[in-house]
Amino acid sequence: MTDIVTELLDILDLERLEEDLFRGVSPRVSWPRVFGGQVVAQALVAASRTVPASRPPHSLHAYFLLGGDPKAPIIYEVERIRDGGSFTTRRVRAIQHGRPIFATSVSFQTEEEGYAHQVPMPGAPDPDALPSVRTLIERGGANLPPALTGYFARPRPIELKPVDLRRYLEPGPADPVCNVWLRAASRLPDDPAIHRAVLAYASDMTLLDATLIAHGRSVFDPGIQGASLDHALWFHRPFRADSWLLYTQDSPSTGGARGFARGQIFTQDGALVASVAQEGLIRPRRA
Repeated sequence: MTDIVTELLDILDLERLEEDLFRGVSPRVSWPRVFGGQVVAQALVAASRTVPASRPPHSLHAYFLLGGDPKAPIIYEVERIRDGGSFTTRRVRAIQHGRPIFATSVSFQTEEEGYAHQVPMPGAPDPDALPSVRTLIERGGANLPPALTGYFARPRPIELKPVDLRRYLEPGPADPVCNVWLRAASRLPDDPAIHRAVLAYASDMTLLDATLIAHGRSVFDPGIQGASLDHALWFHRPFRADSWLLYTQDSPSTGGARGFARGQIFTQDGALVASVAQEGLIRPRRA
């Protein structure tokens, strides 16, 4: 296991302070604020630790309230809303400096058999046939935004392989659709709860950028102020987050300095394992 994946697992292994109170920390990087996917994942871990493992989460609905301070610990306060015969509901608040920075509700369900169907996975090149991000950066050279180069070149616990980088090389309005393969950068333990937390972390990495494709812009544009406002995640089927997953993303609407995006996550053999929805701030910066 690489050091950076070990660090991710460490920050997801929350410290229990009390029965329903947990403390999390952020990685030692020079980010100006806490990465939203980290808070989503840590809150999911906190909620999950108050529910039996036989009742896994199926949905999460969250709001980002304030930018998190990466230098300060985050306190996760779990409220036990409901423990029913089949479903369990938890509410989690993330607190820093005495103020809530994030709030989410997580629903858990006893595993059951029932009707099953799914949409087919869209066509996409096999991830092993795609060049590495480093190769794409070398090909793009000076034509790529420096912020994009820095983002993809930085060591990270999630390996990303965009299906197409032409939108960054040939700026201009395009259909608001993008696909990226992703997986943990090294093998994870077998515990399904860890794989769900890692996928929750990764689900916030590229989604907001899809809202700007139709406008020929990206979150790497210094003229854009971008931030996640809310985040919803549904788990449909078992998966491994250390195997390649196709994250298909589209944006049906933008307006009011906000962009709305949807995502579907498929295994390589075409199983739809999760769905995501997010609205984010995409405010043009004033000079």
